[in-house]
Amino acid sequence: MQRPRPRHVALVPAAGSGNRMKSGRPKQYLELLGRPLIRHAVDTLCAAPDIDRVYVVLSVGDQEWDRYDWSALEPKLVSLFCGGASRADSVLNGLRAIRDDMADSDWVLVHDAARPCLAPWHLERLLQTLSDDEVGGLLAVPVADTLKRDDGHGHSVETVSRERLWQAQTPQMFRYIMLRRALERAREVTDEASAIEAAGLHPRLVEGDATNLKVTYPLDLHVAEWILENRAR
Repeated sequence: MQRPRPRHVALVPAAGSGNRMKSGRPKQYLELLGRPLIRHAVDTLCAAPDIDRVYVVLSVGDQEWDRYDWSALEPKLVSLFCGGASRADSVLNGLRAIRDDMADSDWVLVHDAARPCLAPWHLERLLQTLSDDEVGGLLAVPVADTLKRDDGHGHSVETVSRERLWQAQTPQMFRYIMLRRALERAREVTDEASAIEAAGLHPRLVEGDATNLKVTYPLDLHVAEWILENRAR
């Protein structure tokens, strides 16, 4: 008897405030090409034929989400108002909320709401590379810049070797039960791969590219706009 293929679901934590953007609105709702920032990544995830469901984890008191029309993405898109105080809390709360819909071996792709330039080929490479992987992995890019360590007062004290260093991106893709158990034991991590590493496992690094940037500072919005406009051409 042939085993059913594992399902793939995306989980987008979007409960943060985005303080570094210096805006009065949560970062995920800032306007990018006439749409909320989060809409761009959600559109890409919902359009991917291999992704069965897209869950967005929002803060309990989110008042922005329902101001927009998401009907074109339903029923594939589901909102969960169960976000936590940190990214790890939000992801774990989301995993708990969808437990009844998941098999232990199903794949979960966690993607930053603030990475609007996710492209179909990023997803395809990740899914193809990790389809038979025992652990899972993440999109990442090798560090290209020279790295400096400061003294805590804005002065460089040493140059850090960039050999074998990678800059983590998202999506980060792991089996449902593996990711849930890892996050239940490692609550202070800043990404899912860190929780998997804390469990003694070694996520695979799948090379992405610099266009899958994370919008963190105001200038990043303009860079993301340029990427999306020129990609469309």
